[in-house]
Amino acid sequence: MNVAGDWLDHPGTQALMQALEAAGHQALLVGGCVRNALLREPVSDIDLATDATPQTVSDLAEAAGFKVVPTGIDHGTVTVFAHGKPHEVTTFRRDVETDGRRAVVAFSTRIEEDARRRDFTMNALYADRHGTVIDPLGGLSDLQARRVRFVGDPETRIREDYLRILRFFRFHAAYGDPDGGIDPEGLSACAALAEGLEAISRERIHAELRKLLSARDPAPAVAAMSQAGVLARVLPGADPRALAPLVHLEGAHLDAAEPPRWLRRLAVLGGDTSDLRLSRAEARDLAALREAIGSSDTPAALGWRLGADLATDAILARAASFGTPPPQDWRAEARRGATARFPVTAADLMPGLQGEVLGARLKALETRWLASDLTLSREDLLKGA
Repeated sequence: MNVAGDWLDHPGTQALMQALEAAGHQALLVGGCVRNALLREPVSDIDLATDATPQTVSDLAEAAGFKVVPTGIDHGTVTVFAHGKPHEVTTFRRDVETDGRRAVVAFSTRIEEDARRRDFTMNALYADRHGTVIDPLGGLSDLQARRVRFVGDPETRIREDYLRILRFFRFHAAYGDPDGGIDPEGLSACAALAEGLEAISRERIHAELRKLLSARDPAPAVAAMSQAGVLARVLPGADPRALAPLVHLEGAHLDAAEPPRWLRRLAVLGGDTSDLRLSRAEARDLAALREAIGSSDTPAALGWRLGADLATDAILARAASFGTPPPQDWRAEARRGATARFPVTAADLMPGLQGEVLGARLKALETRWLASDLTLSREDLLKGA
């Protein structure tokens, strides 16, 4: 079997691989680029594996005129910029010691050792510069079946890095068979070792959860997480029941080209997000969404309060949470609200009112305006004000 594409034919990729091969070393594409190409998914990052040491890779790349950055030198990785394209080049490795968060590795010259330390069989696929696929562990059949399966013993792989628990569910959401069940051995291992997630930094958990909820349909994977007791470890109190209805509403009401918005999905899960290391903007938007889900604001009022994008999130999340369809013409109404202007200014009430009294009167008028679905004019609002 072969892979192909512009990413493989890129002059930087070909030149770098040829430079390593000319010096007598193996140079193989590995991981996501091979996996995605076989699945006809977009390829972004280019990772290479080689039997050359990082120093040898650096020397050969620089001799070829490429820039080298020692991005992960302790783990055998350097980034080579060849013809403007970054390539992460990692020496074949085997694990010497692991503690569930990081590993001490030793360099290897054998592709089989390198493959056996990877997380999932679909990520242990390699290809040469001509695109010929090399499958040391039989991962190709798993990939073709869209079956996410740990390399070797699942519990052993998880104990090497407990973040692989979340990666297991994330990969199932992204690459698993939507009509097939989740791998039972992997699921059992994740359930048995879920407590190990306590050792993982909240930043890494945030990053994985964001990727998971950005998948096309994360609902089956999140439901499995809940059943395995994993969801409660990362989002205490979360309830996955509204996620599948939300994904259905997204498909029915949004353009297929619109990328999933992960905060919208996080909002319907609920739960305690205080340990997720959300950015200030994420925390602000999530709080606004959760408040909007429980409000009775019209789509226009939500558009005015939140803007068109966040109002879209709120309306769909509210519909999914309560099992009701979105209001008629909700998207146009949200856009109308987003472009509306409250017709009264502080100057309209001065000099008669000032200070806290002025602020309270403006707030009262704003409440009346929103209750009118943004229809009352300045004159209507100022009557008796």
